[in-house]
Amino acid sequence: MRKKHLNGLLLLLLITAFLSAGCAYKSAAALQAAPPNQQLSQEREVHAANSEPASADSGMEDLDDDFFEDEFEEEQAQIADPLSMWNRAMFHFNDKLYFWVLKPLARGYKAVTPDFFRTGVKNFFRNLTTPIRLVNCALQGKGEAFGIEFARFVMNTTVGVLGLGNPADNYPRLIRPDEEDLGQTLGKYGIGNGFYIVWPVIGPSTLRDTVGRVGDWFLNPVSYIDPQEASWGVWSFDQVNQTSFRIGDYEALKKAAIDPYIALRDVYIQFRTKKVLK
Repeated sequence: MRKKHLNGLLLLLLITAFLSAGCAYKSAAALQAAPPNQQLSQEREVHAANSEPASADSGMEDLDDDFFEDEFEEEQAQIADPLSMWNRAMFHFNDKLYFWVLKPLARGYKAVTPDFFRTGVKNFFRNLTTPIRLVNCALQGKGEAFGIEFARFVMNTTVGVLGLGNPADNYPRLIRPDEEDLGQTLGKYGIGNGFYIVWPVIGPSTLRDTVGRVGDWFLNPVSYIDPQEASWGVWSFDQVNQTSFRIGDYEALKKAAIDPYIALRDVYIQFRTKKVLK
C-alpha cells in the first residue's frame, strides 16, 4: 500500500473515532434527559445494538424480501441527520442520475449482452475485491470466514479462470460467507455511525461507513489502475453491470414510500445495523 494512502487512512480513522465518541456522548446525555417512555425506547435500542445476532444473513447484494419484512417488524434504528438539507439535495441528484443515466445505460447494456457475460463480469469483480473481505475478516477475528474467502479466491482464480467462473459455489464447505467491509469492522470495535450523509453518485452512508469506504478503496485493486480516469472508468463499468441485475428494486422502494428519502435512510441504517451485529 502506498505510504500516502496509509497516512490518509490513519488520519481518517482518528477523525472518525473522535467524532463518533462525541456523538456517543451526546446520545448518552439525551438518554438521561429524555422522558421515561422515550428513555425506555432508547434503552431498548442500545440493548439491541449491543446484543449478539441470532443468525447470519446474506450480503448487501442479497437485500431480499426477508429483510424488508423484518424491517417493518423491528424497531427502527435511529441516527442523527444534521445534514438533512444537503442529504435531500444529494438524494434528488442521485435519483435523477439513476433515472436519466444509470438505468438507461444498464437497460441498454443488459439488452445487448448475454446473461453469461454479465454474470462472468459480476463474478470477476467480486473475486477481484477479495482483499477487502480478507482483511476485514482478519480484523474481526472471523477465522473460518477468512479461510473460506481465501479458498474461494484460489479456486475461482485458477479453475474459474481469473474469477470469471464461480466453481467454489459447487462445494458446500465453500459457500460464500457474508460480505465484510471496513465500516462493519469499525462498528464491531464499538465506533458508532456518527451521522447520516448522502454522497453524490455513491449514495447513502454514515460518517463511519464513509471512512470505511475510503479504507476499502485502498484495499481494492481497481484503485491502483493508472491513470486515475481509467480506474474510475472500470469502477463505473462495474456499477452499470451490477445495476443491470437490480433494475426495478429502487423503483419499488420509492413507489411504496410516502417519503422516499426517509424510507431509503431507514432501510440503509437498518441494514447496516444488522450487518454489524452479525
